[in-house]
Amino acid sequence: MVSGVALCAALLSSIGAFEARAETISGALAKAYGFSPDLGQQRAATRAADEGVSKAAGAFRPTVTSTITGGFANTTTTNPISKTGPHLNYNTYPRSYNVVVTQTLFNGGRAANGVRQAESTVMQSRETLRLSELNILNAAAAAYMNVLRDTALLRLSDSNIEVLQQQLKQTNDRFQVGEVTRTDVAQAQAALAQGQASAFTARSNLNNSLGIYRQLIGEPPRNLSPARAIEGLLPKSMDQAISISQSEHPQVQAALHAVDVAALNVKVQEGALYPTVSVQGNLSEVQDSNATPKANVFAASAIGSLSIPLYDGGVTYANVRQAKEQLGQARLQADLARETVRSGVVSAWGAYLNTKASIQSFQAQVRANEVALAGIREEAKVGQRTTLDVLNAQQALLNSRTSLISAQRDQVVNSYALLASVGQLSAAKLGLGVTGYDPTVHFDQVKDKAWGLRTPDGR
Repeated sequence: MVSGVALCAALLSSIGAFEARAETISGALAKAYGFSPDLGQQRAATRAADEGVSKAAGAFRPTVTSTITGGFANTTTTNPISKTGPHLNYNTYPRSYNVVVTQTLFNGGRAANGVRQAESTVMQSRETLRLSELNILNAAAAAYMNVLRDTALLRLSDSNIEVLQQQLKQTNDRFQVGEVTRTDVAQAQAALAQGQASAFTARSNLNNSLGIYRQLIGEPPRNLSPARAIEGLLPKSMDQAISISQSEHPQVQAALHAVDVAALNVKVQEGALYPTVSVQGNLSEVQDSNATPKANVFAASAIGSLSIPLYDGGVTYANVRQAKEQLGQARLQADLARETVRSGVVSAWGAYLNTKASIQSFQAQVRANEVALAGIREEAKVGQRTTLDVLNAQQALLNSRTSLISAQRDQVVNSYALLASVGQLSAAKLGLGVTGYDPTVHFDQVKDKAWGLRTPDGR
């Protein structure tokens, strides 16, 4: 008789056994990293945030506007005394251009603080991108193991149906010779019907897992190889895991950058209370001025301006107070993020340790149920056990094997979940062998870009 542990291992590794090449969990995660539309849209969001720095830096740059006019004018004059003349009738073409250059020299630090605020927003967006990567890889690992588990459970259900069909045949044969009653036959039939219903449920669960796998990985599963827990990448203790999470988890880091954004917003709003110093250059020319032929006017000027805010109805003061309250809210959200992450680490650590211990218990349970079933079958042959006893023992063995398969799946999934709760689950940490997305490349391309409509990728 094949042991329960060996049977479960065989079932977990049997999916797609006839395919030419096996798919590993690392390969599946690499595909998810490259395929995920969710990860792609968050990368786009990060690139959009990069442009905020260039926009904020525009406050340091001059603004240039130009106005050009042109037209036609007809002028006719008559002599009110003499109807015969003199009369004047002439055409002119008045036209002009005007160029204005304005440069802000000082605006209460709003320009500098605005750039720093935009840079903090970029850092926050990068942490959100890292959180998306973490979540995608965690979900993809679960999807991979769910397909393995549900395939194994379906095959276990099919194997159970074969055993129950044999049990029903043996019960019918014994009923024909009067060794058992009609009740025994009905019990065997009921057990077979229950097994068939369980197989239908197992197939439905597998179809659902296949759909989720395709959604996350980008292609249907083919010949999935067994996977192991990533124990070597995990922290050595729960205290170490908590410590790492508080400094490295992207949810915490994003919240801290949000605090920086809010703090700089206070400075930006306070800057509206300071004077604004600017200089404006103006260059203009008007030809055929006032509809007078060849009456040209040329002008050039450079004017400095000092604008001192005195009172705006209290709007600026309200903006400052509002920004300070938003800063307080951001700090509280950062505290909440720390506690949320800490709770997640504790939960993930406990779940991982529980699955490791559970596997040993379920392995022992499977072995014990195998011995019990074999003994009950022998006792039933000599009339010391009923058909119901055999069916109950068979169901107990099936339940323990099902629990073992689920626990083996949980151990792998929980190891990835634990690394995710710490904030270290990434393509680089897992060594997936993919070209990682570097958000600094786009940032460096656009942060000082003062003109141009095309994005760095040519759109």
